[in-house]
Amino acid sequence: MLVKTFSAAVMGLEATTITIEVNMTRGVMFHLSGLADTAVKESYDRIRAAIENNGFKAPTAEITINLSPADIRKEGTGYDLPLAIGILAAHNKIAADLLSETMLIGELGLDGQLKPVSGALPVAIRARKEKFKRLIVPKENEREAAVVNNLEVYGMDSLADVVGFLNGAEHFEPTVVDTRKEFYEQQYAFDLDFADVRGQESVKRALEVAAAGGHNLIMIGPPGSGKSMMAKRLPGILPPLSLAESLETTQVHSVAGKLASGTSLISQRPFRSPHHTVSQVAMTGGGNRALPGEVSMAHNGVLFLDELPEFNKSTLEVLRQPLEDRKITISRAKYTVEYPCSFMFVASMNPCPCGYYGDPTHHCVCTPGQISRYLSKISGPLLDRIDIHCEIQAVPFAQLSQMKPGEPSAVIRERVIKARNIQTERFKTFKGVHSNSQMTERMLHEFAEPDAASLDMLRMAMERLKLSARAYSRILKVARTIADLAGSEKVESVHIAEAIGYRNLDRGDWAERGI
Repeated sequence: MLVKTFSAAVMGLEATTITIEVNMTRGVMFHLSGLADTAVKESYDRIRAAIENNGFKAPTAEITINLSPADIRKEGTGYDLPLAIGILAAHNKIAADLLSETMLIGELGLDGQLKPVSGALPVAIRARKEKFKRLIVPKENEREAAVVNNLEVYGMDSLADVVGFLNGAEHFEPTVVDTRKEFYEQQYAFDLDFADVRGQESVKRALEVAAAGGHNLIMIGPPGSGKSMMAKRLPGILPPLSLAESLETTQVHSVAGKLASGTSLISQRPFRSPHHTVSQVAMTGGGNRALPGEVSMAHNGVLFLDELPEFNKSTLEVLRQPLEDRKITISRAKYTVEYPCSFMFVASMNPCPCGYYGDPTHHCVCTPGQISRYLSKISGPLLDRIDIHCEIQAVPFAQLSQMKPGEPSAVIRERVIKARNIQTERFKTFKGVHSNSQMTERMLHEFAEPDAASLDMLRMAMERLKLSARAYSRILKVARTIADLAGSEKVESVHIAEAIGYRNLDRGDWAERGI
């Protein structure tokens, strides 16, 4: 008897419908074709045990299974459930009436329990696109998949539940998620607040400018000055995710298998802070299954690299292309996958190996050669892609001991949202441009052209401070953001002056003079 069930293969953020053809005849052999990996080939042992431990008798027959289309590689354990259902249906244990309009995914334990799988959200999107009526997933994946409307999503605990449902012996209600309600309720629940930060007003201002324009930022200063503390509070002042951004972000985390159990949509911007021992593949993505890397997990959020010079230099250099293109293509011999990676890049570093070069309260024990080698770990091309360079000093005791809280994140966030709304209106006719940091050279001339006085100031700064030519456009982008925060239609000299102050590491004499 020939029976067909349906599942999906996830590659990147897209899923492809997989037709599982099960044919059963007299004999004792088992054949599996269709470019399946080891996990799929081993599934028959799990399926046989699950069938027997759920009150069914495993068929004694020659079973031939084909996974179509055969030229797409099938990976992972998500095919256990559709394979098991196909075998039982071919053995006349399940009515085949509902199978043609049902897609299934799920891993089976030996006891028949359904275990969660990655990529449930892209699979649900594909199921709706292919006009399937329902999708059956493990219980832990039901809320993730139920985000997709116009599709009945059923979360099941075991193989017995699925068989009972398909045979009409048991009744289950589809999972319903009020996506908009849950999304908006969770957008403002932040555990970390800028009100906890004492002093450092200039650094907080730089972070506000970076958040308002989507600019990359680096903080440099001695240990204990609050670099990591403030960076972790940055998501709290960023504009809230839109539903479209949230869906795309959730897809990335779903494919990576990083969604927490019971999660529907990611409602807050991601904050990723990988350790400095992270590898190139972990940073960019790839591996045997082409999973997203840290740059894609930070999509629509923040990628924070603490102690930047401690990272492997080759790992840092792979960030140059994602920072410019806001997407990354992972090419291997057997596959090519593209993931989005539009993120704010935030980094922190000490000025020298001991951390106290230029600190008026501590003596630096590093030699000039050690300092030079330490700073040279950050290449010029990477530094050029960072718009704001922020120097930071330790907070004096007088400010640290104050009980008065700082300005709360909610207040800063309102100013940031107002500035972002101005940019949204400005760039509404430009596809793919949403913030000042994404402006092209032509757009700079249209929206951030400096007046004569500002141009003179820029020329003087570039000559005296030995700024690079590439820093020119970065300064104009930041100045445009500062003007938006001030509600100014034109970029004025005061905005240019503040933007120039954020290019400290471009100064030719920076390493010699210290902080």
